[in-house]
Order: sequence, then structure tokens, then C-alpha cells
Amino acid sequence: MRAIDWILDLLYPRRCAFCHRLIEGEETVCARCRRELPYTAGAGREQKFPFVSRCVSPLYYEGDVRRSLLRYKFRGLTGYAEIYGEFLSKCIDETEISCDIITWVPLSARRLRRRGYDQAGLLAAELSRRRAILCRPLLRKLRDNPAQSGTGSPEKRRANVAGVYETVDAAQLQGLRVLLVDDIVTTGATLSECARMLKSAGAAQVFAATVARGRP
Repeated sequence: MRAIDWILDLLYPRRCAFCHRLIEGEETVCARCRRELPYTAGAGREQKFPFVSRCVSPLYYEGDVRRSLLRYKFRGLTGYAEIYGEFLSKCIDETEISCDIITWVPLSARRLRRRGYDQAGLLAAELSRRRAILCRPLLRKLRDNPAQSGTGSPEKRRANVAGVYETVDAAQLQGLRVLLVDDIVTTGATLSECARMLKSAGAAQVFAATVARGRP
């Protein structure tokens, strides 16, 4: 081990991306979490929403997965994108999702300035790297609407995102199968609204992939 690596390990010991316990070696997810995370399976791995042909998610949004994603979104742990990308890419392989281009559910300009990074954009870029598929920003968020998590019923969530997104450079979309990436899906209202805009601009089909989903 190089001296600088030894010093960094001493100052910043590795922690599991999910349970946040100290771990040794090069792993970023501990063996226990690899075994015991709340993995989706069978029919629970896929969902369908308006304008979204299939939405796949490798994990349920609960326990250590929920805490991990909150650290990723709000505490600047952007390196988690590489770890989540591994889980997403494997899920896409196993569910045989095929696409021509990758994009993501964008943050508003105001929220992006405040946070400093777009968590869904980092996930999309990591999937692009792993799968050698073009990744482009195909959507823009027009206003900083209230967070979906505090909005309430599915009907209120749909109303909260109506007209919030627009497509960017629709010429890139004509006849393409788009993979739309986000970190979490609950009711699917945000994904549906984004997919509606992509299809209205010429996308042939929209699939979605998220790190985690709510329990059915």
C-alpha cells in the first residue's frame, strides 16, 4: 500500500455505503449488506406507469437503503453513484431493458445551485459509462416545485409535477427508446410526467430505472 493510501485510510476509513459500518479492504458494500439488503425480486422488480413502459428497481426504499440514499442526496456523498450504478446495471441486465439513449429526472436550477450536484444526473452518467450508451440532458425543470415526498396523495403528486418539465433539443429524441433515471420512485408521478414530455417530443418508448422503490 502506498503511504498516501495508508494515510487516507487512517484519516477517512472506509464505510459501507448502506449500513455505514467500518469495512476493510477495497469493498464499498459490506458482505452482510450484499446478502441482506431489501432486494426486489420477481414481479416486485418492475412497475408500469402512464407513459412509462417499464420501470425497474433493484432495491426497496427502506432501512439502510433509505438512509444511504438520504446521505447521497443531502450530505454530498456523490461517490455512492458508482455503487448504485452497479446495482442498477445488474438489474437492467436481468430485466433485459434495452434503450438507445439515457437521460434523467433533472433538478431545478435553484436546487442544483444549492445542492451543488444533480444526484439523478450522476446515476445516469454512471450507467452510461457502464453500458456504453449515450447519456444526454433531455429534460429541463422549469420551476422549483415542492418536494414530492411532502405532497400527499397520488392525485396531489400528479398535480404537483404537471407542467414542471420541458424537453431539451427534441431532435435528439425522434424514434428513440429512452431510459429515464432517478434515485427513488414511489407513486411514479414524476417519472410519468417526464416520460409524457419525452414521448410528446418524439421518443418511441420510455423505460425507467431507479435505485429504489416503495413497497407495494
